[in-house]
Amino acid sequence: MTGIFKANNPSGNAILFFYAIALKLPLFMYAHAPVVQPLDGILYKGLLKLIAPAAHSFPFIYPALTFLLLVVQAIGFNKIVNDRRLHKQPNYLTGMTYLLVTSMFPDWFSLSAPLIINTFMIWIWTRLCTLYSNPGPKATIFNIGFVTGLAAFFYFPSIFFLVLIMSGMAVARPFRLQEWLTGLVGIITPVYFFGAWLFLTGSAKSFHFPGFHFSYPHIYGNRGMYAALAVNALAIVLGLYFVNLHMRRQVVQTRKSWQLLFLYLIVAGLIPFINAGTGFSYWILAAVPVSPIIAAAFFYPQRKWFPLLLHWGMVAVYVMVSFLR
Repeated sequence: MTGIFKANNPSGNAILFFYAIALKLPLFMYAHAPVVQPLDGILYKGLLKLIAPAAHSFPFIYPALTFLLLVVQAIGFNKIVNDRRLHKQPNYLTGMTYLLVTSMFPDWFSLSAPLIINTFMIWIWTRLCTLYSNPGPKATIFNIGFVTGLAAFFYFPSIFFLVLIMSGMAVARPFRLQEWLTGLVGIITPVYFFGAWLFLTGSAKSFHFPGFHFSYPHIYGNRGMYAALAVNALAIVLGLYFVNLHMRRQVVQTRKSWQLLFLYLIVAGLIPFINAGTGFSYWILAAVPVSPIIAAAFFYPQRKWFPLLLHWGMVAVYVMVSFLR
């Protein structure tokens, strides 16, 4: 299976789609409406209200939208990773890994706000990677800030990805005050328009600022979930080993893309600590930056049995978690 995705096959996206169908059956077997969390944003709540009437007649609309979102993210991010040349050769392993990893935890089987934020963050990370060679970056920096501010209206803690943007700008470009102010204006712009809307509609007094809730994320799971955590941790360690082994041979721009990806992973791993609720759904933010790392463990080993063993081991844990609960 890994050999199919390792090759730069023209029909790779179609294969990814059918692979997603095979993996995402539990989405439809255990379909349920999303549960709004305390720090979910106003746009996410508005989206659920918009979908609710159709969901009464077609209850599978939630898993269908979740499936579509995951497939688009997997295919899109895989193309971006190939364009940034994070691996030695183009392949479809990053998309395969993202679909597999997001299938291993039941809390990720729903249309959550963090899942939607993954789409924003894929776009933001891509634009950050282009800053290094961009001769006129102000428009890009403004757009990055604007999208980050907009993402906070879907999932409020995502505003902390501001740390990623600041670190990314520091890594990719020399300090220029105008560029940093441009990014700040971009972040403030959605807030300004939202404040204007509250003022014009007379809703300012009824709006409740969600605030920040720093807490230890409690994870409630069974043996299957702990097995999924263990096999993913092993795959990440192996992937980091191969990334470190080959990164020194890559060009400067590719190494900077890897550095931004590691920063992305660190911030995504810290955001679940800024939540008022419990559960594992917030950790799906880390699935994007983890995917190219684990994909390296499938791509670089010379012995074919090694990636096959790792892949089918992860699939076995997925089956245990998804179907044998």
